[in-house]
Amino acid sequence: MPPIWKVLLVALLMTASAAQARILGIEITATEPFAAGRDFGAGPYRIIRGIARGALDPNDPRNAVIEGLNLAPRNAAGLVEYTTQFEILRPEDPARASGRLVHEVTNRGRKMIFAYLQDATAPQPAMNAMAAGAVGNALALRLGHTLVWNGWDPDVPREGGSLTITLPELNHVIRTIRDEFVFGVRLGGDGLAAPLSYPLADANPALARLTVRRGRADAPRDIAFEYAGPQAIRLPGGAAFEPLSIYEFRYPAMGARPLGMGFAATRDLVSHLRHAGAGSPVADIPIAGVLAVGISQSGRYLRHHLGLGMNADEAGRRLFDGMLVHIAGAGRVFINEAFAQPNRTATWHEDFSFPENWFPMAHAASEDPVSGETAALLRGDGSDPVILEVNTSTEYWQKGASLIHTDPAGLRDLPEPANVRHFLMAGTKHGGRAGLTTARGGCVNPNNPHSSGPLLRALLVALDDWATRGMAPPASRVPRIADGTLVSAAAVLEAFPPVPGAVRPPFATPIAPVLDWVAGTRGDERAWRPLVPAVDADGNERAGVLLPDLAVPLGTQTGWNIHAGAGLAAEMCDREGSFFAFAETRAARDAAGDPRLSLAERYGAVGRPRDRVVAAADSLVAARLLLPEDAAAFVAAARP
Repeated sequence: MPPIWKVLLVALLMTASAAQARILGIEITATEPFAAGRDFGAGPYRIIRGIARGALDPNDPRNAVIEGLNLAPRNAAGLVEYTTQFEILRPEDPARASGRLVHEVTNRGRKMIFAYLQDATAPQPAMNAMAAGAVGNALALRLGHTLVWNGWDPDVPREGGSLTITLPELNHVIRTIRDEFVFGVRLGGDGLAAPLSYPLADANPALARLTVRRGRADAPRDIAFEYAGPQAIRLPGGAAFEPLSIYEFRYPAMGARPLGMGFAATRDLVSHLRHAGAGSPVADIPIAGVLAVGISQSGRYLRHHLGLGMNADEAGRRLFDGMLVHIAGAGRVFINEAFAQPNRTATWHEDFSFPENWFPMAHAASEDPVSGETAALLRGDGSDPVILEVNTSTEYWQKGASLIHTDPAGLRDLPEPANVRHFLMAGTKHGGRAGLTTARGGCVNPNNPHSSGPLLRALLVALDDWATRGMAPPASRVPRIADGTLVSAAAVLEAFPPVPGAVRPPFATPIAPVLDWVAGTRGDERAWRPLVPAVDADGNERAGVLLPDLAVPLGTQTGWNIHAGAGLAAEMCDREGSFFAFAETRAARDAAGDPRLSLAERYGAVGRPRDRVVAAADSLVAARLLLPEDAAAFVAAARP
């Protein structure tokens, strides 16, 4: 075992200037062989767990974008300190490592790469713990990559192996803020108490207000409440909060922290690892490139990271060479202001009036019709990475994904920057991954089980080739205004076939700036105009990446569904999708009144014919949008 694994604590006396990454100490808290020393193709792997202690200079211009940093307590050197948990999964033998650091930004403290890119179906705590059977097909390990995670949100749950960060509190900062609770989808529990995002600054109930409404368009009404401790409320008499209803609570809060420090902590830790800083657990691996992966909330984190200029470290060096951003839509994270709530994700029914979208939304320059400003996410200063951005149908319907490649008014396609490619994973919902079923859950329509995993695996390989070898990536595949494949939601709903039993949404979720998140007011929802993918006669999307199981469909697959709860007929069911199977025979579809061709009419029998699957798979492999091993799996599942 190399001597580095025997080091339990490395104290680093940093004398570098403020223009360098400020990691003050690395504490290795645990190391262990991964999967009992199994060789995945690059030799055995090892898990390393630790804590990084860092400090930021509030006077450094690169840190000036962090809201509240100048108000935070400082150490004797005038710096603001933090500690962040980190975990590393690396090859035991540095000679067999690929030289790639793959930094997955954690999603609410969780590891998502195993489920979304490697088809793991284990419980989330097992994936967080990197249990031997919880990493799926182990693609990244077969490639010899080193995986890195760290905490950036101090409020993630401490149980279940989530990674967190410790940040200083802004003393004497008190403000009236707003919380929202919707039990039954994202918020679990028995509904007897609602947790508050921040501690109460004053428990006088006259200073607070609780309202409820059933649907987003309903008027809120005041109801009574009681405090259930310093950071929770309950309803009087032991009543439970009604599932799926929208509760909003305004109250005086304290405990604000400069949450934007999470961006700088990630920046400085990754820079420290990349440049073999003292005590680095990967200092013996020559680093040829650093790739970032962000999924959903963590994809929005990466977009925010770009917007804040965090892809240059404190010495001005590029941090991530490439980014794979999945299901982020046009959004960022509600984090870089006092009393922010980064766990929020805006949809029509939940978190609708919490900040998520700021101009600019596109990587290319465009003009904002609201402010008149012209800007782009990319900075053009040498710090920009190469970027592969992937969204599903859900993000077009609910997260404004079209606005990353059109102008904000939705009138024209934007020119594509040389270092960016965009992809629509057609016919797929937000959380599309392996192991899903058509079970309705809390939705009206059968759910959409389609997985984005095969595309994401191919794009991870393509991103490495692009970022480290200069090999041109696959061409973008998204719907476009110019060719009629990107249209209004009204046009799609009008064209959608009258599938028996299908319940459709009334509109796509509007995207607008939030003017005052405490009051819950938004800007003009006509200024930013999201568009959605056009559909064919079956209701399937015409553009984007069509994996073989969509190119040879067995039904209609969408990125939207509708809540099944009473009084919610117009509310989209979180970020779920729908699957409407084709009838097996002409007689069956005639009996049901289904206008779509039956399987027998399409393919001569039930199931996907192998020749058509082979043709679809071969085309995607040639375009580097499908790995040969995944193509073989699609073919093996087809009908002879």
